[in-house]
Amino acid sequence: MSATTPTVEARVPGTRSLLVDATDPDAQVGRPLSKIRVLTVIGRRSLPSLAEATLVPAVLFYLALVWFGSSIAMIVVLSWSYGAVFRRLVLHVRVPAILSLAVLGLTVRTLLGIMSGTFVYFLQPILTTLALAVAFLGSLWLGRPIIGRLAHDFCPLSADIASRPSIASLFNRLTILWAGVHLLSAAATFALLMSVSTPTFVLLKTVTSLAITFSAIVLTVSSAIRTAQTENLVFARVPC
Repeated sequence: MSATTPTVEARVPGTRSLLVDATDPDAQVGRPLSKIRVLTVIGRRSLPSLAEATLVPAVLFYLALVWFGSSIAMIVVLSWSYGAVFRRLVLHVRVPAILSLAVLGLTVRTLLGIMSGTFVYFLQPILTTLALAVAFLGSLWLGRPIIGRLAHDFCPLSADIASRPSIASLFNRLTILWAGVHLLSAAATFALLMSVSTPTFVLLKTVTSLAITFSAIVLTVSSAIRTAQTENLVFARVPC
């Protein structure tokens, strides 16, 4: 089925969606992967969260920084983050654990920033990004690539598919890719932090980080789809 042809995949009781071999006799309503389809789904699911967590805070920080100064700008961004949690509580929506941790981290970062200045405020995320790069590379060294564990959250795989050599190789390559993405993002951010004014840094850092991330997502999806096509994999409903 092509990406331009809409389909409705029936949710049959007692089944779940998995990436399986197209020849699997137990699979129901199998459909091949499409880069456009996958990127569209990622965009639809990610853009609202991206705007809430990145774009809006960057705009708020920039405007508050220009009008009121750095301390107020930090407090405004922190207030926006607490508002994201409060909004979910009011609407009785589950607050993701990662959001709670992010708000906690931002609270500490804001306190340090107010006491020490914007350099420390912006340096902390750079150190965190470096730590993530080390974690990605460390997982590869341990033989348990992080991408292999994250893949099941975005694209459920059956055990026999996940154990294929080509899939394991894909996980290794993508883990290296995202380690490089974090290193590049940290280096670019630090270079900007050291070379431009704070208002300019806020704008350029946001644009640069998004460009690096989006490029990595496209590379990730393209590589994954090529591997899936080589292995003759499709999404299908299979018995639980």
